[in-house]
Amino acid sequence: MPMNVFRLNSLRGRLILLVALAITPMVAMTVLTGVREREHAIEVARENLQRVANLAAANEAQSLEGARQILRDLSSVPDVLGDQHDCSVLMSDILSKNLDYVNFGLIRLNGDVTCSAVASIGMVNLGDRAHFQRAISERRFVASNYVFGRVIGKHTVNLTYPVIKKGEVVGVLFAAMDLTELDKFVLDVQLSPGAVLWTADSQGTIISRRPDPGPWFGKKLPAPLQKGLLHPPKTPILIADDDGVERMYAFARVGRHEVSDYTVMIGIPQEEIVAAAQRDQLIATIGLAATVTLALLAAWFGGDVLIVRRVQALARTANRIASGSLDTRTGMQYENEEISDLARSLDDMALALQKKEWERDAAAASLQAADKRKDEFLAMLAHELRNPLAPISSGAQVLKMAHGDNPSVARTADIISRQVEHMTRLIDDLLDVSRVTRGLVKLNRQVLDLRHVVEDAVEQTYPLFKSKRQQLNLDLPDEAQAVGGDHKRLVQVVANLLNNAAKYTPEHGQIDVRLRRDGERVRLQVEDDGIGMTRELCGRVFELFTQGERTSDRSQGGLGLGLALVRTLVLLHGGTVRAESAGPDRGSQFTIELPAAQGEVAPGLDQPAEHSLPPQHGLRCLVVDDNVDAAQTLALFLEAAGHRVFIAHRATEAIELARATAPQICFLDIGLPDIDGYQLAEHLRQLPQTGRCQLIAVTGYGRKEDQDRALAAGFDHYFVKPLDTSKLVHLLGVMAGEPA
Repeated sequence: MPMNVFRLNSLRGRLILLVALAITPMVAMTVLTGVREREHAIEVARENLQRVANLAAANEAQSLEGARQILRDLSSVPDVLGDQHDCSVLMSDILSKNLDYVNFGLIRLNGDVTCSAVASIGMVNLGDRAHFQRAISERRFVASNYVFGRVIGKHTVNLTYPVIKKGEVVGVLFAAMDLTELDKFVLDVQLSPGAVLWTADSQGTIISRRPDPGPWFGKKLPAPLQKGLLHPPKTPILIADDDGVERMYAFARVGRHEVSDYTVMIGIPQEEIVAAAQRDQLIATIGLAATVTLALLAAWFGGDVLIVRRVQALARTANRIASGSLDTRTGMQYENEEISDLARSLDDMALALQKKEWERDAAAASLQAADKRKDEFLAMLAHELRNPLAPISSGAQVLKMAHGDNPSVARTADIISRQVEHMTRLIDDLLDVSRVTRGLVKLNRQVLDLRHVVEDAVEQTYPLFKSKRQQLNLDLPDEAQAVGGDHKRLVQVVANLLNNAAKYTPEHGQIDVRLRRDGERVRLQVEDDGIGMTRELCGRVFELFTQGERTSDRSQGGLGLGLALVRTLVLLHGGTVRAESAGPDRGSQFTIELPAAQGEVAPGLDQPAEHSLPPQHGLRCLVVDDNVDAAQTLALFLEAAGHRVFIAHRATEAIELARATAPQICFLDIGLPDIDGYQLAEHLRQLPQTGRCQLIAVTGYGRKEDQDRALAAGFDHYFVKPLDTSKLVHLLGVMAGEPA
């Protein structure tokens, strides 16, 4: 359908035409006027600023001209070259009549000050002063650069004039002007609040400043001003000062070259210069806004009947559709114009949405269910994988080999091995993604004695109670408490409750565990005297990610998953769990009830198979791992087997040990801090001491490409952490039979 934006029955045509006709001339006028006003303000400011700078320079030049006149008159007085005392009296009299100065005196050709209005202790020599030397060589009045007076101890400039007798320079008169007095000569120059006035000598040293002159005397000008001082521009320029303010600076020389080499600089903030123009622009903008407002009002009221009412009807229809009333229609008669096209499209959209609503709802429900199963799986997996793997299988083997005749040590080794096996089975189950996403957790059900479950859980969590010096009281009956369930899952349930109690109970606190038979149910209670819970928290403590108060250090970690897992596993066993508390700081009690079971209680868990090393010749072994615990554990295992072990935690250290010990076997970690294990293996292959030794990679990387890269780097064998001790025992047995 052909459309013309500017037809009278076009919504966009009417509004654009009315508004454009009203505001286009004003916009153009406002922009043009603003630009011209700003340029004019800047030009006027440049002229005024240069005029003010010239005035300030003239005032300072006048003060220097006065000093030159005084010194010229003094050069003709005979007493100046006469008796030193008479000369000093004369200078004191002149100083008393010229309050702008702090000293007058005479310098002999050798640099000694033989006459001075201000007495000094000892002879003062000014032969090294550049202005003294210039006055002699140039035979004229010289205004010095900044000088800190040796006699008077003030910031000054020295004004010098040569004394010439019979055509020869016989001495130099000087007048020391206090810089605070020099600053007074520009007080009549009116500056704005943000303006700055500087006077600098030929070396860029500050001899006058407004405002706050005192702290600046004798310091160097800021770098941007020093650049301008080297080549003073003929017109004011913009300079960004060190205080962050952008100012327009004008430069003016103080007097003719015969008078001084000083320069006056005056800077006025750019914002002050354009402030008036900005005010005018603001007024113009307000006028423009008023014009636009009038244009919009005209468009509003003028198009009310023809446009606005119909648009409002469409808006009401769209709102009803958006609120869910998909059976709503516009009810308009379609015509050959834009609003009718919009009405037709709106009706078609409502019909299409009505047909597809059920599809969207069904898809959203399916997606939500899948997302929930995914989140529960990831939460459970993350929690379980973060449980500390403190019992290490290799440590258990070391204990058994080194202390096999000690029952306590043997039992400890069995505990560690059993816990490693328990954690391995648990991780295998959690990583079975297909079962978890379908909401299935396989339970290995058998008749268990719940007392043994509690004892195993206590064994697993006891280090936490010991570290916090808490008292754990077990109240277990003498007779077996049979329940049907999965041993490792029930151990997980009880261990999570014990961990929770330990975390939220302060040091030296008390945790009580009670187990009782109650009819057809077996009840387990874990009670602590810790921080307690509010009633509201008791009701939702078993939800995912719910936690009680934590200390700021979060020393126990956790994400609020433990109790959620407790509830899930207990429900799978047909039991119930609840939390109770008398309130904050009054402790908590968790109660689990499981159905009692009939039948013979299953025996305890099988003891893990022992790995023993056959008698063999000791080998020289080098263990390289930046993880100190991992390196020490592997070393203990090897030493218990009768091998001699050297340990290094960095590749550079390993290379030195290899040169010194010539090991027969090297166990190398891949992720080392200085160079990686691949590079270390290549380096060891190049050493004569280790060129033919056995290189074994010990790493957490288990991908096929990682193994291929290790073999390409020169490794003979590849082990993934934690080490398979049975495989390692066999490998060491083979190697021990080889000649050293």
